[in-house]
Amino acid sequence: LLEKHELATGILGVINGYLGDRGLSLRQGTIVDATLIHAPSSTKNKDGKRDPEMHQTKKGNQYYFGAKAHIGADDESGLVHSVVVTAANVADVTQVAKLL
Repeated sequence: LLEKHELATGILGVINGYLGDRGLSLRQGTIVDATLIHAPSSTKNKDGKRDPEMHQTKKGNQYYFGAKAHIGADDESGLVHSVVVTAANVADVTQVAKLL
């Protein structure tokens, strides 16, 4: 939506102006994203129980059972520098500090 209405450049300009007024600048960054790792809901471990590290989550109108990979990548090179795997129901924002 930001790109469609060409707002991203303006927003970045405002942020850089705000930082510049305080003697700060943005020089590098990390792209943070997450992806679901789907597992069949009937998956059970050797004891005949579901894996306790996997949980159910809803994305859109569909439910998924499994885990989630939270990924941090360098914004210039695109190289992945950190990965945290959690249960699927863990909110993405709770893992950001570990990915920067």
